[in-house]
Amino acid sequence: MTDKGLPTVPQSVVVPAEEEDEPTFPRYDGPAFLSYGFRPFFLGAAVFAGLLILVWVAVFAGLVRGEFLYPAREWHVHEMLFGYLPALIAGFLLTAMPNWTDRIPLRGVPLLLLFLLWLAGRLLVAVPVAGGLTTAGVDGAFLVILAAYIWREVIAARSWDRAPIGVLVSFFAGANILFHLSALQGRPTDFPERLALSVMTLMLTVIGGRLTPTFTREFFINEKIPRPPEVFSRVDRVAIVLVLLAAIGWIAQPESQSTGVMLIVSGVASLVRLMRWKGWLTWREPLVLILHVGYGWVGLFLLALGGSILEFWPSTANAVHVLTSGAMGTMTLAVMTRASLGHTGRPRHADQLTVAMYLLVNAGALLRIFAPNAETPTVLTHAILGLSALGWSGAYLLFAVHYGPYLVRPSLDE
Repeated sequence: MTDKGLPTVPQSVVVPAEEEDEPTFPRYDGPAFLSYGFRPFFLGAAVFAGLLILVWVAVFAGLVRGEFLYPAREWHVHEMLFGYLPALIAGFLLTAMPNWTDRIPLRGVPLLLLFLLWLAGRLLVAVPVAGGLTTAGVDGAFLVILAAYIWREVIAARSWDRAPIGVLVSFFAGANILFHLSALQGRPTDFPERLALSVMTLMLTVIGGRLTPTFTREFFINEKIPRPPEVFSRVDRVAIVLVLLAAIGWIAQPESQSTGVMLIVSGVASLVRLMRWKGWLTWREPLVLILHVGYGWVGLFLLALGGSILEFWPSTANAVHVLTSGAMGTMTLAVMTRASLGHTGRPRHADQLTVAMYLLVNAGALLRIFAPNAETPTVLTHAILGLSALGWSGAYLLFAVHYGPYLVRPSLDE
């Protein structure tokens, strides 16, 4: 276990990680902001996500007119799935991979160039001055390069237990390319959207499903709470397999009744897995408790999506927002805050502003999920969506304001 906020996991999806010391790397004398991937990418993702949702709600309400590369709905979906999320994935993996492989992290000019490539994609999709193919090439290159980096590290370190991460990021990169190809030809983008959402569900199931019990076990031991949860057991293995099968079913046959049943079964298994970790006993440390809340959203998403297919949940769109607004919004913010504290030499404890972020992002998610039908919006719809956006975006903008100084300055232990 490293004391920097990111554990040395996952060793694999079936074998618990052994605790190990964080590797020692050559001294870095450049700007602190470019010393680790979490610094530019977490800050960039927070600012981008906070502004993106506010702009989208304004466009949806007709208050402003957006001339994006794609129609407003497709722009919103693309930038949430392939703009905001890849930055968070990059920030996490560029920081975690060196701990997992004992190889020097990407830092300095190479890290800056990768961050600028991500930023260029955001700008060109929003203001398409370069044309569709050029924009798609620039934007698509970011995830392709990130996947190539992960595979390079896995192969160089012979760390084959990390290969599932490379597979998932590669599929995510492919989903982005498929989205661009479909949107540029005016065809529906539902398949690449389902593929991306399924990949993210699996990432949360595998990585989030290891971070949560790992840090919970650490909390139990530090607080001398008896019977800390195992990091990995047969329950976890079964839950992961069920989520994988349900995700494949949804990608291939999104309207099949059997897919709906598989999703509900995997959702129940995910919630059983969550209960095994005894998250209610971590209430004294919100930095740990929020991981349980985030993983709980994953189980609820699977239930809601299965319910929408079997026609006892209001709509698939609302079910998808259980994942995007709830699970992704909460779990990514949980990882961002913990890693930013640990890797900058600060105590891993949630202060009042951090707790406020957690409350805002969950309040925003709940409002979005239970908002009236957005396909035929009313004044009430716009009001609830506006409040949802203020809560959800407010959480990420508050992160940028509160944690931004931590990310641009040297760590306290340097």
